[in-house]
Amino acid sequence: MKLEITEKQPLADRIRPKDLDEFVGQRHLRDRIEAILHSKRLPSLLFFGPPGCGKSTLAMLLAQASGKPFIRVSAPEAGLTTLRRRLPGVELLILDELHRFSKAQQDFFLPLLESGDMILLATTTENPSFSVTNQLLSRLHVLRFRPLDRAELADIARRGAADLEMKLSDESLDLLAAMAGGDARVLLNLLENVWAIPEDRRDPEGLKQALPEVVIRGDRDADSHYELASALIKSIRGSDPDAALYYLACLLESGEDPRFVCRRMIIAASEDIGLADVQALGLAVACQQAVEFVGMPEGYIPMAETAVYLALAPKSNTAYAGYKNAQKEIRHNGLQPVPLHLRNASTVLQKEWGYGRGYKYPHSFPGGWAEQDYLPAELSGRQFYFAKDHGDEARIGAWLAKYRRQKK
Repeated sequence: MKLEITEKQPLADRIRPKDLDEFVGQRHLRDRIEAILHSKRLPSLLFFGPPGCGKSTLAMLLAQASGKPFIRVSAPEAGLTTLRRRLPGVELLILDELHRFSKAQQDFFLPLLESGDMILLATTTENPSFSVTNQLLSRLHVLRFRPLDRAELADIARRGAADLEMKLSDESLDLLAAMAGGDARVLLNLLENVWAIPEDRRDPEGLKQALPEVVIRGDRDADSHYELASALIKSIRGSDPDAALYYLACLLESGEDPRFVCRRMIIAASEDIGLADVQALGLAVACQQAVEFVGMPEGYIPMAETAVYLALAPKSNTAYAGYKNAQKEIRHNGLQPVPLHLRNASTVLQKEWGYGRGYKYPHSFPGGWAEQDYLPAELSGRQFYFAKDHGDEARIGAWLAKYRRQKK
C-alpha cells in the first residue's frame, strides 16, 4: 500500500531527532553541548548559522532535556503583545529568527534574562554582531552552526527515505545531498519530490531529469551576500579567472542584484588594477551600462567578460594607496593652505594679495610641463603616489620619475 504523505505532517517534522544521539551534524559543538546538558542550569543561548543545519532542533532537544515548561515562537509571527500574553508560567522560550525583532523589541528580553526569570534559546541566520544588540548579545552564549556536509546530509536522506518506505541507491542519495547545499530542510523537501517519481526513474540520471531546478538561496541581508562578494573581489585581485567566474555565478544564481555586482567590479578596477591597466575601469563602467541596457538574464555575458578581464589584468593599487597616504596626512595634520600662485585671482583685491602671481601655465612650456611647486610649502617634496614597474604603470612611472628628477 502506498504511503499517503500528503495526509501527514512534513517529513522534516516526522523524522526530527528525539534525542541528541539522533542529532546529525555540528560535531565541533558536541563537547560544548554535552557540557551544557550536564550543567546545573541551562544558560540562555543564541544559535547562529545557515538555514536547515539543526538550530531549532537542538533548541528543542535542550528545552525538553531541561524539564522546564517552554514554548516555541517565531519572531516574524509573534509580536511583543502576543509574547506577553503567552509568557506567564513559561520558564524557557525558544525564539526562532531573533534578527527579525527590531533593536527596541530585543530590549524587552533584557530584564527577563537579567533577573533569571526566563531562559532564552534563540536562533538566527544573520550575523549577531550586526543583527542583535550588544546588550542582549552579552547575555547570550553564542553557538555558531556550520552547513551540513554531504555525508551528514546523506545520513539524513537515508532516514527520510526509510520513513517514506522508499529505496534509493547510495549514488542517488549522494546526488540529493549535493543538491541540498548544506540544508537538511531542502534535502527532505527533495526527498518528498522523489517519492512522487516512478521507481524506475529514481537513479541519478532520472532524478536530474525529473526533479525541479533547485533554487539557490541567497540571503542578501546575511553573511553569504558579503562573503560571496568578498570572494569575487579577492579572486579578481588574485588573478584567478576561474574563481572569479565561479563566485560571479554564485552571486547571480542566488538572485543578487546585478547592479551590486557591477559596482563591486568597478571598485576592483579602480582599487586593484588602477593604472597598471588603464582600460580596466572603462571596461567595468561599460559593463554596468551594458547590463542596464541588455538586462538579465543575458546581462551575465558582459559581466563574465569583465570579471575574466579584470582577473587577468596586471594589478596595481598605487592610486588607492596614494589617496590613503594623502588622507592620513590630512587627518593627522589638518588642511594646509593652498599656495598663493595656485589660487585664482577673481577680484582686484585678490590680485593685490598675490593670488595667481608667478603661476606657470604648463601648456606654454616644452613638453607641457613647467617646474613649480603644487603642494603647500609645509609639504614640499612629499610623495604620496609611488608607481609600480609593471603594466601600463611602468610607462607612467618612468615619465613621472623623469619630471620628479627635474624638480630636484
